[in-house]
Amino acid sequence: MEGVDILEKIRKLEAKDDEVIKAVEEMKKAGVKMLRDKEWREENGLMLKEGKVYVPKGEALRVEIIRLHHDTPMGGHGGITNGYLLGL
Repeated sequence: MEGVDILEKIRKLEAKDDEVIKAVEEMKKAGVKMLRDKEWREENGLMLKEGKVYVPKGEALRVEIIRLHHDTPMGGHGGITNGYLLGL
């Protein structure tokens, strides 16, 4: 299942991301699951920043997420050819 694979990839990259590591350390030190007025929080093993899943910097993963949500009939279009044909 692609969505589950993406979440696992995000979790693995988050574990190595300096910004996430710092936030997690601060939360552990304070004994909380939310930091800086909801800026950071942990939910289901994922870090959320400002209420959205934080995707660490990494072009390959970000491109994969965009492709999954954009290149589908419901998410946008089925690629450049189909998008072009719809515009004719």
